[in-house]
Amino acid sequence: MKRVAVVDYGMGNLRSVSQAVAHVAAGSDFDVVVTSDPAVVRAADRVVLPGQGAMPDCMRELRESGLQQAVLQAAASKPLFGVCVGMQMLLDHSTEGHVDGLGLIPGQVQRFALEGQSQPDGSRYKVPHMGWNAVWQGRDERGAVHPLWAHVPDGAAFYFVHSYYAAPQDGRHSAGETEYGVRFASAVARDNLFATQFHPEKSADAGLMLYRNFLHWSP
Repeated sequence: MKRVAVVDYGMGNLRSVSQAVAHVAAGSDFDVVVTSDPAVVRAADRVVLPGQGAMPDCMRELRESGLQQAVLQAAASKPLFGVCVGMQMLLDHSTEGHVDGLGLIPGQVQRFALEGQSQPDGSRYKVPHMGWNAVWQGRDERGAVHPLWAHVPDGAAFYFVHSYYAAPQDGRHSAGETEYGVRFASAVARDNLFATQFHPEKSADAGLMLYRNFLHWSP
């Protein structure tokens, strides 16, 4: 059996993430485990890095749990899927607490600055950005979308809950974009890394398809 490790450092939405991945893995040769053991993360074939709450807390817990180095080692060689704050942690730095991330994708994480701005329907933008919103898939220089978007319609709606968003330094690392007062990267990718600001596990069939594609992705 191949193994998917969902990293448990005390700050992720572990139950819903692991259940969603296990659901799409049913009947396959993948075993899904939630683990706080660095050795299990290192040995896994694929890794899912969830995260929720404040990024400074997530980075502290990842470091103090002893899992940070295992995640970095996994990110160097095997498919890794970051979710929500797990996506933000892949970047260099966040203005939330002015904390450094893992530095795997060049860029910054910044807060929505939408005070006083109105949405097209006249209502005021609220922070956090919460609810369903469309994700427009990024294309590479050949016009191709990322393999994890296979069978996911462009502009499909996903579920968001966040006050901060990723701003990759290189636009080629933006795998999907969303409009909420500003156009921001709602999915990022680089080599064997893919991550989403939204929650695939809360995003019905489109979210499950992303996890299913992740299991069969060969970067």
